[in-house]
Amino acid sequence: MQRIRQEAGVVNVYEMDMERVKTSFRYFRFLHYDNEWLQFIVANRMGRTDIEQYDVIEGGVANDRVIDTVEAYMANLMTLDVALRELAKHQPNNQLCITNQEVIDTCVKFVESYNIEA
Repeated sequence: MQRIRQEAGVVNVYEMDMERVKTSFRYFRFLHYDNEWLQFIVANRMGRTDIEQYDVIEGGVANDRVIDTVEAYMANLMTLDVALRELAKHQPNNQLCITNQEVIDTCVKFVESYNIEA
């Protein structure tokens, strides 16, 4: 197997004050890959959702484990019920989407930076 990148990398570590986010900002969390999550993802992919109605959105990533299901549902190749059954087989890998710079300025703190070998 050939390596694509030969350089060392850098990892930046941050802390986020989630209690402050939850109490001071418009925070929304998807707990599962469910109908609400699926409709949100589909709407975003079609350019129909204003994600800026929230300052922070937390939830499952539409990654390679579930994207085929999302795309099949969007193409009407899979019913909602079948899509939800498929999605229920997976535990979400969480991500944070921050849409408000004030959240970063007031709730995110740089902790450290370190190098990793290639």
